[in-house]
Amino acid sequence: MIKKIILAIDGMTCSSCSNGLEKYLQKQKGIVNASVNLVMANVSIEYEETILTQKNLEQFVKEAGFKSLGLFHASNLETKSKNRKITFFLFSLLAILLMYVSMGHMIGLPTFSFMNMHLHPLSYTITLFILTIPFLIYGFDILKNGYKNLIHKTPNMDTLVGIGVLSSMFYSLYSMYQIFQGNFSYVEELYFESVAIVIFFLKLGRFLDRVSKDKTKDAIQKLVKITPDYAVIKMNHIEKQVTIDEVKKGDIVISKPGEKIAVDGEIISGMAHLDESFLTGESKKSNRTVGEKVMAGSLNYDGYLEYKAEKIGKESTVSEIVRLVVEASNTKAPIAKVADTVSGYFVPAVMLLSFITFLVYFLLGYSFHDAISTFVTILVVACPCSLGLATPLAIVVSEGICASKGILVKKSEILENAQKVNTIVFDKTGTLTYGTLKIAEVINYSSLKETDLLQLVGSLESKSTHPISKAFLDYLTEYHLEILTVDSFEMINGYGITGNINSQKFVIGNAKILDRYGISNPYLEDEKRLSRDGNSLVYVVREKEILALVGVNDIIRENSKEVVSFLAKNKIETIMLTGDHQDTAEKIAKEIGITRVIANVLPSEKATMIKNLKAENYFVMMCGDGINDSPALASSDIGVSFHSGTDIAMDASDVILMNNDLHHIIELMNISKKTIRTIKQNLFWAFFYNSLMIPISMGLLRFWGIVLNPMIASLAMVLSSFSVILNTLRLRKNLR
Repeated sequence: MIKKIILAIDGMTCSSCSNGLEKYLQKQKGIVNASVNLVMANVSIEYEETILTQKNLEQFVKEAGFKSLGLFHASNLETKSKNRKITFFLFSLLAILLMYVSMGHMIGLPTFSFMNMHLHPLSYTITLFILTIPFLIYGFDILKNGYKNLIHKTPNMDTLVGIGVLSSMFYSLYSMYQIFQGNFSYVEELYFESVAIVIFFLKLGRFLDRVSKDKTKDAIQKLVKITPDYAVIKMNHIEKQVTIDEVKKGDIVISKPGEKIAVDGEIISGMAHLDESFLTGESKKSNRTVGEKVMAGSLNYDGYLEYKAEKIGKESTVSEIVRLVVEASNTKAPIAKVADTVSGYFVPAVMLLSFITFLVYFLLGYSFHDAISTFVTILVVACPCSLGLATPLAIVVSEGICASKGILVKKSEILENAQKVNTIVFDKTGTLTYGTLKIAEVINYSSLKETDLLQLVGSLESKSTHPISKAFLDYLTEYHLEILTVDSFEMINGYGITGNINSQKFVIGNAKILDRYGISNPYLEDEKRLSRDGNSLVYVVREKEILALVGVNDIIRENSKEVVSFLAKNKIETIMLTGDHQDTAEKIAKEIGITRVIANVLPSEKATMIKNLKAENYFVMMCGDGINDSPALASSDIGVSFHSGTDIAMDASDVILMNNDLHHIIELMNISKKTIRTIKQNLFWAFFYNSLMIPISMGLLRFWGIVLNPMIASLAMVLSSFSVILNTLRLRKNLR
């Protein structure tokens, strides 16, 4: 049996780290798939439960050179740390002091005579050595991780820096020994300040990186903290305050004005306006009354509510959204594989290149000082920090923005693919229309009273989840008619329903259901007239006798016309795909602005139509909300459903629109375009930086007096990462 688990990981610092861990895990027997998320610092693992346990997986992580922190919980996401800021500030002061001691005299700054490298080389050397030791302690995690990854044959950025720093340190210690022996010329061969400043700048880059990552986690943190810690439940007419964990399904929970809804539930008493913007992205207050659902975290503005707890803890809408957002961030967009592939070869190639350059310099007669300096500079300047941040940072930012707007994206690849869509297929009922149907006309062919006839239909429809059923249930409620007992109920997707009432078999559905049961239809003229008026048709049959033909009307969804018009202007084809009658579908399609209509199709035929479109090189988005849409949603390149849709439709889809607004389809495509553009910019600058800096660090421009040393290389490395971070934060601003 395949099980999925997400572990929090400590020790990852760059894309090479995540690639190395990912490759190591995927090589292990029993692991089906592993996906590492550098930004969220976790790994999602699918494994065979009969072969491996969590303990085995954590051991694999340790063997790969990292540390598992146990199961990943969004509530435990590491955010801003005051101690981290203080530590960095103190080391910034220490770095300035070190630079002042080592280089102050070069730019004419006043210095203490006992620290003059030429007058007092011993005290100068000892001072630099003492000031460097704290930086070695500060960067011990870098050196340790670099060593571990080298041992496990997964060298990463820390490996590059570790080799460079330790090479400089050991050579400086050798020079210090020579100075103690009286060879004072070696005072020019000290690299202590390079060791310290390289570590400092690397820490600077990680400090900025963490600040940026903290910001990308804000949307998830807000969702985690949106629900209250306490709830008031009603027990034996007495109000009692309990912790949120003590609320059980079926409890009657109370919400007063100004309080948040504690758990998902259904209102049994009262009415109020609720702010659900944290889930739907819609600022408009929603009016909720008896029989309607409420979601945990919604703010009660002005009413007293009593509601029955239905979904608690991990089952709540908020928890489900957090889970899906975290899982989405652990999937990889295809474009991310470019950076992953490059990083996998990049670090070993840089190590080899630096060693070759060192040997060439030495063989060409350059001093050991020049050779080791060039060797360290190449290692430091080539660190692929920016390459590792280019894609995941932009993806996580975009996913957070989508979540805040009420667009729930299940897989990060959707953020890459949405901008490729050139065809959008819409279901009609419940998607282009509200699915809020009303009975427009009843043509009664039987001797039954209309109320008795519709009571029979409503009782059968009470077992159905199709949007049409609500029209009949509303009729029962309006006329205070009870629901009759139904036996042998069966739902026939694409046709209708059947069931027995008082030992009589009833068949209810569209025109196709008559053919299915071999029932002749003498009422085709009535059917055509109702269809021309835009009605959905419902035949009522008792034991092969047609009792009635009911016309049901729907309301076109707000923004439908606007969305279709926008898509047409942007040369995106729109198609209506429905199981409804051709005349009815065409009337609504014409009103909305859709020119291509495919009607009278079964659920399986919907999926076939989607596959045919894909075979014609269309990139297809399917929008639907019903059980009958789920095969088509699963077959499309991108499946989109409404939060008000059926659970099966939401499970089959890739995107859920929390506020049921079609306009968010356009928003998703816009976010996708801007995200991919930002990722491409990030990758370009990361590749451009390394393409430019590595040759310079090798000394190819030495003839023109352009050379780098390790300190400048480390600063350049930080600036490269910083440019990627700033560009990604610009994306956040553009998407707001």
